[in-house]
Amino acid sequence: MPNQTSSASQPISLMAAGELRDALTAIEEGKGPAAIAALMAIDSASWQAIEQRLTALVGADLRELLLKGAGGGNVAAQALG
Repeated sequence: MPNQTSSASQPISLMAAGELRDALTAIEEGKGPAAIAALMAIDSASWQAIEQRLTALVGADLRELLLKGAGGGNVAAQALG
């Protein structure tokens, strides 16, 4: 069954939200392996919901935001501006 975008957002589990927060914190602190481990712990349904919301909010997926942030500066500001 193909992935269809609907007007209702898929839920993001509390665990996945915490893992994403931990990953972003680890990236900010320069702890790459910890960031990767946290991202890999996110379940696939939550991952799809995160990707949909990022695309809807900033027009980019997490990978694009992380690559933009690798150059330094505020990731959100770079994505929005």
